[in-house]
Amino acid sequence: MLKIAYNPNAYLTQKRNVRLGLVARSKILQIVEKQAVPIRVIRDATGLKYAVILYHLKLLEGEKIVQRQGGKKPYAWVFTGIGQRRLVGS
Repeated sequence: MLKIAYNPNAYLTQKRNVRLGLVARSKILQIVEKQAVPIRVIRDATGLKYAVILYHLKLLEGEKIVQRQGGKKPYAWVFTGIGQRRLVGS
């Protein structure tokens, strides 16, 4: 069986890391790492439900991996750069 490569920042220190959560956070982080985006853009790109995305973004915000940008809704979510770094192979 093949192992799935999760985004290193998808692992949380304050929550239990179950497979579905890791998959959802990896998909979300793949989008947010590139540019600041609102939830609807993440929803359209990943196919995840709005409530699921918001739940995981708030978990990631609690660990300071992402943060909200903008003064009023809809907020754009941006990657902070804090957290584990990806290892680049040769």
